Amino acid sequence: MPDDDAAARAAAEEESAFSHPPVDPDVTAAYGDHPDQVIDFYAPRDTASSSPAVPSPLVVALHGGAWRARYDRRHLTPFADFLARRGFAVANVEYRRGSSEPAGSGETPVAGRWPDTFDDVAAALDALPELVREALPQADPRRTVITGHSAGGQLALWAAARHVLPADSPWRTDRPAPLRGVVALAPIADFAVAEKLNVCGNAALQLLGGQDEFNARRPYVDPALLLPTGIATTIVQGRADVVVPQAVAESYADAAAKAGEVVGLTLLEDVGHFPLIDPAADACAVVAEEIGQLAW
Repeated sequence: MPDDDAAARAAAEEESAFSHPPVDPDVTAAYGDHPDQVIDFYAPRDTASSSPAVPSPLVVALHGGAWRARYDRRHLTPFADFLARRGFAVANVEYRRGSSEPAGSGETPVAGRWPDTFDDVAAALDALPELVREALPQADPRRTVITGHSAGGQLALWAAARHVLPADSPWRTDRPAPLRGVVALAPIADFAVAEKLNVCGNAALQLLGGQDEFNARRPYVDPALLLPTGIATTIVQGRADVVVPQAVAESYADAAAKAGEVVGLTLLEDVGHFPLIDPAADACAVVAEEIGQLAW
């Protein structure tokens, strides 16, 4: 458990990140029939690093929130706008999440919907090239980077690893995704470590359906078991993160190294969980730089 000072700091960081008003997208497109099967598109703004004659890199963003329904893509829209103002085209993906908290129950809502959460992310990524051509002609899909925060970081790593899923997985692809790379932000990247640390109220355990299903389903979705991917990957992690502790990211990086793959690990001093997606925080600029290093 974090001490009082760490908890107060984490609360202040979360309040700052969620204080920004949502930013409406330029275009919203559906990739399925469910209301949550949509992608918000943000066109690149006029910056020194972008030109109308030069298509902009595409950043696919997956929001966090422990795969729970109360957190949707709206809280990531200021971050999407932040990236768009730095010359990126942005696709902010929504997906089905866990149940809402029963009114007055005091219970923690369930994390994720199996298999719907993964069905949606796979479907969104598969539909993205055509949707981008229609919605964001300014984007260059050949320079695509996936990013995601927290639970969305897990989904970003997973989306880039579909070609190494078990052969019987319905989400497996026959070749690697055409990506420049992945920038995962404080991702829940190792489910075994996350379970031991009770990350987000043991959200990873809930996501997989409970204790009985945890070990059986982990090989299909746990990034730490889906290595090597052959895709450039960077993790950005705050050292002061008490929501998804540094140990989770380090365990994933260690697993990658054992699989013969180097994963970049950018550790930020005196930074917690939420500054990574907070446009008012210096850490957010670091994230944009890491994305740019892979994308441009």
